Amino acid sequence: MLSSTLEADVNQLHAGLCAGLADPKRILLLYTLAERPLSVNDLAAAAGMPQSSTSRHLRVLRERGMVSAVRQGQSVQYRVADARLIQALDLLRGVLRDHLAKRADLIDQLAAAEPAEAAQA
Repeated sequence: MLSSTLEADVNQLHAGLCAGLADPKRILLLYTLAERPLSVNDLAAAAGMPQSSTSRHLRVLRERGMVSAVRQGQSVQYRVADARLIQALDLLRGVLRDHLAKRADLIDQLAAAEPAEAAQA
């Protein structure tokens, strides 16, 4: 079992990692980089974002160890540091999809119940 201090430290690191995923643009950048390594300018163009915004988001992702940078000649190529990040994002999307499907079912059930309630009134 982890000591309470170590557990708190691990939880803080975990929260920091999750905070790196808290912006939809950073998730877009990770999915884009999962396809292939790109420079900041190429990544900005592929994601349809300004270069300055892309650079700021990359800094957050680098600080959290989610992307790595490799200098190749004059440019720096960014890549996803660990492919399991994309697997985790895909898993979260599956959870989201199931959650939305349950909500849609509930809305359908409510809509079906409204005509029956109106007929009884």
